[in-house]
Amino acid sequence: MGMTMTQKIIAAHAGLPEVHAGQLVTAKVDMVLSNDITGPVAIREMRKVGMDTVFDNTKIAMIPDHFSPAKDIKSAEQCKAIRDFAKAHEIKHYYEVGKMGVEHCLLPEQGIVGAGQLIIGADSHTCTYGAVGAFSTGMGSTDIAAAMISGETWLKVPEAIKVTVTGAPTNKYVSGKDVILHLIGMIGVDGALYKAMEFTGSAIRSLSMDQRLSISNMAIEAGGKAGLIEVDDITRAYMDGRTERPYTEYHSDPDAV
Repeated sequence: MGMTMTQKIIAAHAGLPEVHAGQLVTAKVDMVLSNDITGPVAIREMRKVGMDTVFDNTKIAMIPDHFSPAKDIKSAEQCKAIRDFAKAHEIKHYYEVGKMGVEHCLLPEQGIVGAGQLIIGADSHTCTYGAVGAFSTGMGSTDIAAAMISGETWLKVPEAIKVTVTGAPTNKYVSGKDVILHLIGMIGVDGALYKAMEFTGSAIRSLSMDQRLSISNMAIEAGGKAGLIEVDDITRAYMDGRTERPYTEYHSDPDAV
């Protein structure tokens, strides 16, 4: 029996020839994300267990997103916590005011994430990076603290839902966001609970990267664990010359369940 795109990525990072839905695995991570809300919590959890080192300062991203520029002293303290941590550990992907922005736009635009990677973040919309063919998912700050220490995480291999979208927009104002909102309207806010949504079809292949990122970003709004879009020429054109590491394409097998 074949494997889904999701299963192939997880298997590769777990060092296994194959994995199956429902299986518990420990997998290596390519990028660990936190922001100015969730990062300070992760830092405190690291220190609670007596750890003050990171597994790889090039594979951690800390983005002052939600509270920057700071509106009050408490917000400033949140930003300062990740700034101080990033400075102490020479975190490569820390972006200060003037260089940062919405974290889920920043990481793809800067080439920090790419196809075939396994990415976790302390933010539910970490699933955004599925648009470039990665398995990316949100976790709690304690899980992020463990990954920053060890470079690994554990997860249950999710079942997958294949979403095939065909046809063409009826007018120029129909976008990728309309696609995902319509789908959520069909299946409900828990219709993909702990499942990987894998998008394909002629309509998906006609969309720009911006629109694909919108679709993957909102997989969590249907309860999805991840929202992946198969790599094609548009994805490659976006990643080539942009991603800081070589990427690997994975495609679902025709007989995958």
